[in-house]
Amino acid sequence: MRRNKKNEIPRLVVPKNATLRQIYAKYRQQFTAADLQQYTEMEEGVPVEQILAEMEAIQREETQRRRKKA
Repeated sequence: MRRNKKNEIPRLVVPKNATLRQIYAKYRQQFTAADLQQYTEMEEGVPVEQILAEMEAIQREETQRRRKKA
């Protein structure tokens, strides 16, 4: 399986009348450690406390706005 450009999805070339078992076997052969690494990398995220504080602030603002309209 040749690798195309960085962002393109690689194609799996299989025989025309291949069974599902043959397709999976072919894919397992071509699956590399780099492919696995793509799914196991830890990404830095936003702390839950910050998200919760932002959501509470938005809720307070919306509640005040709705009370003013009514």
